[in-house]
Parts: sequence; structure tokens; C-alpha cells
Amino acid sequence: MASTPDQQAARPLNQQDVRTLALAALGGALEFYDFIIFVFFAAVIGQLFFPPDMPDWLRQFQTFGIFAAGYLARPLGGIIMAHFGDMLGRKRMFTLSILLMAVPTLLMGLLPTYAAVGVLAPLALLVLRILQGAAIGGEVPGAWVFVAEHVPHRHTGFACGTLTAGLTAGILLGSLIATQVNTSLTQAQIADWGWRLPFLIGGVFGLIAMYLRQWLHETPVFAEMQARKTLAEELPLKTVLKAHKGAVAVSMLLTWLLSAAIVVVILMTPVYLQKQLHIAPATSLQANSLATIALTLGCIVAGKIIDRIGSGPTFLVGSLLLGASSYHFYTTVAQDPSQLFTLYTLTGFFVGIVGAVPFVMVRAFPAPVRFSGLSFSYNVSYAIFGGLTPMAVSLWLKSDPLAPAHYVATLCAMGALLGLWLTIRREQTA
Repeated sequence: MASTPDQQAARPLNQQDVRTLALAALGGALEFYDFIIFVFFAAVIGQLFFPPDMPDWLRQFQTFGIFAAGYLARPLGGIIMAHFGDMLGRKRMFTLSILLMAVPTLLMGLLPTYAAVGVLAPLALLVLRILQGAAIGGEVPGAWVFVAEHVPHRHTGFACGTLTAGLTAGILLGSLIATQVNTSLTQAQIADWGWRLPFLIGGVFGLIAMYLRQWLHETPVFAEMQARKTLAEELPLKTVLKAHKGAVAVSMLLTWLLSAAIVVVILMTPVYLQKQLHIAPATSLQANSLATIALTLGCIVAGKIIDRIGSGPTFLVGSLLLGASSYHFYTTVAQDPSQLFTLYTLTGFFVGIVGAVPFVMVRAFPAPVRFSGLSFSYNVSYAIFGGLTPMAVSLWLKSDPLAPAHYVATLCAMGALLGLWLTIRREQTA
């Protein structure tokens, strides 16, 4: 006898759930590695793809501009994939995104530099980065929807936190490979050919991720909507913008908090430590690896907590802890670099609050338009805030050496206020 929706929601996690989570998280890790490996080699890419006589701050600004282009391309890719994900199925788009990521990553590792082809080099890099952005625009929201619709309702937070941990494990993989490259090769070798290795490896990772996805099944939620013919009757995005404006606003604000935590604390900080505090590349990347391991664990913990106590208290407390730990990290390490590893690891764990963000977004939209609602909110917000953050913080650093600390603290204050609002709203509707 088939289980009822209530029985399905109340059941414990089974072996199939665990297998789905593991495969989705591993595939997400490999794809997210492809998207972020660029930032770990931003310094050497800036030297190789722009004129050698360009001021260092401008070279760094333009390099991060190309990095940002990937974020700016996310909404279009995400909206298109989400539309077909709501109409044709989650799994198809979940698999397609990998191919769109793997090929550009492989080609990045084969690009000629500015010395060889002049201005064509940064232009080609820009085009490939845009293609990467379109791919990740469908991957991340699609992955959250996919795992959330596979597990029982009361384990949504754990599923989203685990998937987010998988994505952050991709950052860890990038950090580890960047660390290995920087410790095994001289800076001259890296500039000559070593920087290409992580991108070529990423192309192989993409093929592995594509193979893993064949073992996944369509989500029960979509299969049931398809069987009952309750799929969206009009353009899913039109329904989202017409009937779910509040859900879009909350999701975009939470994505802004997520972008500040990931882009500044995890992705930009290694370059910040090297450029501003003159810490060796290998040392900064080793510290980043520890922080990312802690982040991966923190995502799972945040997912478990939000299942138990709800979104309001989780974001109220989690945002305050992230704000305090990150501010202490930036201000202390500037004076005492010996505390780098300990404080960066602690801050990384509290960045794990991002693992609770998809819980709110998945619950905010009904199933027929869930993929489109989440994808639009997340990708548009990340394009604006995540994409422009590296350039904004880089410019801010010219006048304020603690710009990363002040930016993250401001967003954490917003996150705490949002957590307070979610708590009050829940009490009023209880």
C-alpha cells in the first residue's frame, strides 16, 4: 500500500534518502569546485590576462570583475533551467547544468594569455566565465529543491544543510588543490603553466559529476504533480512575481547574507591575507582549508538546528555569532597573525549559518513554482550582491583596511533583524 502524504512527511530518513543526499552533495561539490577555482588564482590570473604596466589595484579590480561576471550571468541561466525544471522535471536540469559547467572550465585551462593574444585573452576568459555563471545558476537552486523534495518534510533543513555542505566541500577541494599547487610549484612555475592544472582537473571533475547524476531519480513531489496533472498552468515565474512577492523579498535578503559570508569570508579572504597582511599564499590557503572544513560541518549543524527550533531563532543567533567571530578574526589577525588558523577556523564554522538559508526558501514557495521562485530570488540577489561584492570591497579597501570586517558585520546585523522578524511572525501565526 502506498504511503499517505502525512506518513511520507513523518517517516525517518531511509537508505534511499541517504544515497540521494550523498550523490547530490558529491556531484554538487565537484561542480561548485569548477565555479570557484578561479578566485583562488585571481592574483596570478590578473598578472597573466591584463597588461603588465597596469596598476595593481586596477588589475585586481578587473580580475574580480570577470569573476563577478559569472554571478551576473546566473539569473538568466537559473530562470531558464528553473522554468523547464518546473515544467519537465528536476532531474533533467540537474544533469544539464554539469555539462554547461565542465566544458568552459576545461577551456579556461587551455586559454592563451595576454602576452600571446593581447586583449582577446581577458575577453575569452570573460565569455567562459559567463557560461559558468549560467550553469551554476541552475545547479544550486535545483540541487536544493531536488534534495528537499526527496526527504521527509521534517528533515528538510538537514537535507538542505547537507547539500550546502557538499557545495562548500567544492570550495574546500578548490582550496586544497590551490594549496597543493602553491606548495609544490614555485611562483614562476605557477605563472608559466601551473595555474592551468586546477582548471583542467575541473573539467575531469565535471565528467565524474555527470556520471554520478545518472543514478538519481526524479523527486517524488514532481512525479506526483505530474501524475495528478497539477504542474504550473502558466509561466511559473509569472506566478512567482504575481503571487509570492513576500517570499521573493525574504529569499533575496537571506541570499545577500549568504553571499557576504561565502564571497568575503571564504573566497576573498585568502587574497586579502596575501595582499593586505602579506601572509604567504600557501599559509593563507592552508588556513582557508581549515575554515572551509569547519564551514562544511557548520552547514550540517545549522540544517539540523533549523529543523528543531525553526528559522527565526536560528538566524537571530547564527547571524550574531557570525558577525562577532568574523569581526574578531579580521581585527585580531591584522595585529597578531599567529592566531590566523584558530580564528579563521572558528569563523568558518559560524559561516555555516548559510546551510540554513535554503530551508527558508524551499518552504517559501509552493511545489508547482518552487524551482522558479527559489532560482529567481537566489540568482538575482546573488548576481547583484555576490557579483558586485568583490569589486565593492576591493574599492573600499583603498580607504579602509578593515573593509571586509565592516561589510560582513553589517550584513550579519541585517540577518539578525530578519531572524527576529521571522520569530515574531511565527509567534503571530501560531
